Parts: sequence; structure tokens; C-alpha cells
Amino acid sequence: MRKASMERKTKETEISVSVNLDGTGVYDVETGIGFLDHMMEQLSRHSLIDITIRAKGDLHIDYHHTTEDVGIILGQTVGKALGDLKGITRYGNAIIPMDETCTRVSLDVSGRPFLVWKVDFSRDKLGEMDTELFLEWFRAFAFGAGLTLHVENMYGENNHHIIESSYKALARALRQAIEIDPRKSDAIPSTKGVLGDKVDI
Repeated sequence: MRKASMERKTKETEISVSVNLDGTGVYDVETGIGFLDHMMEQLSRHSLIDITIRAKGDLHIDYHHTTEDVGIILGQTVGKALGDLKGITRYGNAIIPMDETCTRVSLDVSGRPFLVWKVDFSRDKLGEMDTELFLEWFRAFAFGAGLTLHVENMYGENNHHIIESSYKALARALRQAIEIDPRKSDAIPSTKGVLGDKVDI
């Protein structure tokens, strides 16, 4: 099984993460931020990646450092568990409807991190969480895991639905991309035979 654990300690946060890419979507998440916990649970459940997160951060200041650092270390841990990327399907995409909202995610497990973010909110906060922090999380996760990641909310009105459908679409696209291709389980999915390090493929 493809598993990994990592820790990140700074003056702002202290975070430990464990993942099992070949899991069943079991999660155990405590970040101190209720809405972020909920999104991490959605990510685990719909990607089938088992995720354990323990985070302590400077929440007395705001949620920025904890949210961003959870994205960084979770992405890095997923990247570590993927190893040399041999045998993966590599590409994934998902379109997720949620009531009046519909969101599309496309990604490439390329080792060349990039984020295209086409998601807007009509409110500054969801609960106590600033909506601008979702961009920070998705960017941190993409760069941590080495993903080329495109997130587009095609339409929607309810801000909760917009971000939840974004996480569910990420989860489903990631599940597709990291699955082992039974016809090429022994090969890097690139004509150059290598992924990452900004290699043109």
C-alpha cells in the first residue's frame, strides 16, 4: 500500500499528517478549524484516501497559517506516498453538482505544480473562516503534491455549496488520477519516462 507520514513545525503551526492512498476514505481530522475539518473529511471520503491530520496553530491571530500549512503538508505527504509515480493513471477530472452549484476540477499529477483558480464567493466568511483562505489551501496543496490543478466553479449561488463541490471534485479527480493503471502498472505515464523536475512532456 502507498502510505506516508510527515510533520511540519514552525513558529506558527505544528502539524502531523498520515495518508494511505489505497485506503477506503477513513478520516481522523483535528485542525482547530471546524469548516476546514469538514472539507478534509470530504476530501478523504470521496478520494478514498485515508487521512489523519493533527494541527495546532496560531488561531488566536487568524486561520491563515493553519489553513495554508495543512494544505502544504497534506500535499507533500500525498506526493511522498505517490513515490516515483510509476503506474498511476496520472490525469483526473470530475464535475460535481451540488444543488444549484456545479464545479469542475481537472488535474495532472505532473510534478510541475500550477493552480488555475476560477472560484468566486459572494461572502467574506463561511462560519468563522475567511473564504479567501480556500485559494490559499488549494494553491498550497497543489504545490505540495506537485499537481497541475484547475478548479472552476461553473455556476452557483450558495457559498457553502461552491466550496464543498470544489473539494469533492478535487477528491474525485485525485482518486481517478492516482489509481494504478492495470495495463501500465510498471511504467511512468510519460513518453519521456520521467515526471517532475519541470521536464517538458
